[in-house]
This record gives sequence, structure tokens and C-alpha cells, in this order.
Amino acid sequence: MILVLDETILRMYPPLRQAWGPIGEQILVPISGENDRRVLFGTINIRTGHRILQRAGQQRQQDLQAFLKTLRGHYSGRRIWLILDKHSSHQAAESQRLARDLDIELLFLPRQTPELNPMDHLWKEAKRVRSANRQYADIEEHAQQVEDWILGLTPRQALRKAGILSKNFWLRT
Repeated sequence: MILVLDETILRMYPPLRQAWGPIGEQILVPISGENDRRVLFGTINIRTGHRILQRAGQQRQQDLQAFLKTLRGHYSGRRIWLILDKHSSHQAAESQRLARDLDIELLFLPRQTPELNPMDHLWKEAKRVRSANRQYADIEEHAQQVEDWILGLTPRQALRKAGILSKNFWLRT
């Protein structure tokens, strides 16, 4: 099975993309200087649209390795081809060794090509719908809202929003 992996960082104070204010006046947005974060690891199966997400505090190789173990648990006994970018945690020797041990074949995208990663498209839409211009009580609520939105999509909706159903999807043939 072919899965595509990507991570996204969620901030306690997400982007303010629009706000009401008097015409011609700069809007003042008070911030505390603290901006907690969570990293969401996620995969999408390019044939079925099945998604797996996992929350972490950082984007280190240990966090990726925990996610690889989660993937193996969900797809036990099946061969996994995992398409991912060249983040340092993905290329770390220990991560690659664990992937081999778990019978997960890592296939790296070229550098600087987020447009090729369907999970990146899902993250962008989730952040547009659930993050931008919203303030949650805490970072865990924010992460839960994004997770719920992504996992609440039907498989077909997920495939469409990820760009996989496009006639121009690069893995279509």
C-alpha cells in the first residue's frame, strides 16, 4: 500500500488572516510572547483515502519513529511504501533503520516540492478551516479540532481535498 506522510505545526496563536477594524487604521493584536505548539503527523492512503494522525510535541526523529510504529500497528502484515519529504528526522539513520526493521519502504520526494505531497494539501485546508482567525482555550483543543476535521472527512472528500482525484495528480498513472 502507498501512504504519503507529512507533518504540520499548530500554534496556540494561529495566523490572523482577516479582522474587522476602521478603514485605514492598523488593527492591534495583543500577544503574550508565548506560543505553544503541537506537531501533527499524518498519512493518507492514496487509494482508499484512509488517514492516520498522531500528535507530538516536537518534530524530532523519535517522534517520527513513534509514528512509524503506529503505522505498522495499523497495517500489520502489509507491505508499506511511504512517500515523504527530506526532513532531517526522516533522513536520520535511526529512522531509516527502524523503517527497514518495520518493513516500511521510504520513498523521498525531491526537496522543496510540497505541491507533490497530498497530506500538505490536507493540512493547508484544515488550517484554513480550523486554525486561521480562531483562538482556542489551549493548544490541545486546537490540535483536536484539526484532527477531528481531517478524520471527519469521508475518504472521497479526503482524496479530493488532497488533490489525489485530480486528473493531474502526479501518481495517477
